[in-house]
Amino acid sequence: MRKNKPVIGVTGPDEGGGSAWFFTALSIRLAGGIPKRITPGSPTVKIELDGLIIGGGADVEPKKYGQELIEKAELAKDSRTIFEWILSILLFPVYWIIRYFRHTKQSPIDTDRDELEMNLLEEMLSRGKPVLGICRGMQLMNVFFKGSLHQDISGFYGEQPQISTIFPKKRVTITKGSTLESILETDVCNVNALHNQAINNPGEGIRFAARELHTGIIQGIEHEEYPFVIGVQWHPEYLVQIARQRNIFSGLVNAARSKG
Repeated sequence: MRKNKPVIGVTGPDEGGGSAWFFTALSIRLAGGIPKRITPGSPTVKIELDGLIIGGGADVEPKKYGQELIEKAELAKDSRTIFEWILSILLFPVYWIIRYFRHTKQSPIDTDRDELEMNLLEEMLSRGKPVLGICRGMQLMNVFFKGSLHQDISGFYGEQPQISTIFPKKRVTITKGSTLESILETDVCNVNALHNQAINNPGEGIRFAARELHTGIIQGIEHEEYPFVIGVQWHPEYLVQIARQRNIFSGLVNAARSKG
């Protein structure tokens, strides 16, 4: 029997991440699901999950993919137009807070969260349930499948500066024929950017589904052996005003409903 309102687990840190949780939960509800927050301090899931979102936040612990922690360059903040100021203050006040106070972690590494999410991912895969990774979540998924990461992507940017923005200012190309293309209904779109790491070598069974224009930085992944194991480097929860970005959550909820 299919569930009308699938329960979607959403991982996050013990401290911080409240705005990300709010907009992710909103996106799930708009898609017809029921969000369930999961953190290292509150890992017990008393009800069975129908799907999982591995959210953004602290960097994945480098030793998990065979590297030592390196010092990263400071991420440059971009300027904004008057329209964006008005939009932030009047329509998206939490977005405005995140733009300046988007620290979702108290330290750059959260090993307890790494362990929690690795275990949850393994469980969901064993049960054939759909999984969506967002930013850090996509990176963790790649590491789970024995891939590696670039700890600092500042070197990819030469003539054009690296930007940090919740607004869709970064152009990405979507792989034709990919599940992500069918969800977004386009092979090119603009997304936001709040990251300083990226996928390097793909994990086992991982195929690239989106890349940043000009730099080639991986912006989306899929797993070839599972119907819905998808990761995106951007934050669709902060693009709730864009229909095709809401489709990502609708795709997850629909996949969870069909597995219920």
